Amino acid sequence: MDMNETTTADAEALAYIDRAECRSWTAGSLLAERPSISAVGVIGAGTMGSGIAMNFLNIGLPVTLVDTTKTALDRGVTAIRRNYDSAVKKGRLTDASVAARMQCLRISTQMQDLADSDLIIEAVFETMEVKRAVFTQLDAIAKPGAVLATNTSYLDINEIAAVTRRPESVLGLHFFSPANIMKLVEIVRAERTATAVVDACVELAGAIGKIPVVVGVCYGFVGNRMLAQRRRESERLILEGAMPWDVDRVFTAFGFPMGPFAMADLAGLDLGWSKADSRSATVREVLNEMGRHGQKAGAGYYDYDSDRRRRNSTLVEQLILDFSARHGIARAPISDEEILQRCLFPMINEAARILDEGIASSEEDIDVVWINGYGWPRRRGGPMYYARCLGLDRVVKALQRLESKLGPDFAPSPALLRLAAG
Repeated sequence: MDMNETTTADAEALAYIDRAECRSWTAGSLLAERPSISAVGVIGAGTMGSGIAMNFLNIGLPVTLVDTTKTALDRGVTAIRRNYDSAVKKGRLTDASVAARMQCLRISTQMQDLADSDLIIEAVFETMEVKRAVFTQLDAIAKPGAVLATNTSYLDINEIAAVTRRPESVLGLHFFSPANIMKLVEIVRAERTATAVVDACVELAGAIGKIPVVVGVCYGFVGNRMLAQRRRESERLILEGAMPWDVDRVFTAFGFPMGPFAMADLAGLDLGWSKADSRSATVREVLNEMGRHGQKAGAGYYDYDSDRRRRNSTLVEQLILDFSARHGIARAPISDEEILQRCLFPMINEAARILDEGIASSEEDIDVVWINGYGWPRRRGGPMYYARCLGLDRVVKALQRLESKLGPDFAPSPALLRLAAG
């Protein structure tokens, strides 16, 4: 393929994703009656909660930020201020505009102070027990007609809504970290969420400069459900013959800003990890047990210098070799093509299931999620666009080859087979 053909293909992909994003902003049903949102509450002043709050402060909406302690609130306010100060230094904001935004922020350790909020977003610890307790409190505090949203990444929002007497007002607003920067919001419609509530949140997402994609309830929704397929294979690949930097190199060559292991280090390897429950069952668990929690610790899958520049780790390389040997895994060279297919094709297979189940309403929505939430290169149009360009029959045949070699995790789904046949 010559340069002109490549440029034409890239331009077509970019035009496709631009159209898909425009459709996402107009995804509401345009009902005349929808909740009016003029005051927002955010529960949890951690990295996610403070980032979510900034989106509303940026457009002059009053925000009440609630956490259990003044210390946690002070950390959250400091993080917000630090982000704004950085924008001032880069010439993106003025001191006066920052002052105006900060004047819209109110902090409290009392949930009762959310009583006048039109929208309340929960961004607390990712366990069902904690989420249900928060929503039980909110149900007693929030005014009639208030929208109650959870920022959960994985949990069943129907179960969360069930503890309230107003399930029609409950939905998911899944922001992506850092929430003040990342463009995507998965708007998760539960079984009983009112259409007017979904429409109001689609409209609000546009007002704060986000790209909303309306999705259904399942474990991980669209993005994280597909990501689980990639994570499983990337972790297998390093035991079977690749190293983390081999996998990451293939991803950056494809066009991702970073590969899965560099991304894991950036997010923090201890995200979701419990020291009490850790049993050295995976390389990631072993790294956490060693205190190698990623960039913030100066070491994860990679080693980092004081400026967080990464370099390949001989310690991690030996750890992986020893782990493979201890578990009786015979290592062998793995080609770049196999690395890419093993990570991406199961994601496409899962996307077909997601479509078939109605979790996503279109292939375009899946592509918008992955481009704006997970760094899929725009010039490749998203995973479904990429699969269509390759040929779904080619994806099916590759999965069948991998299934015969590596087992049933690669079996083409009936949904994918139907898409390929159609």
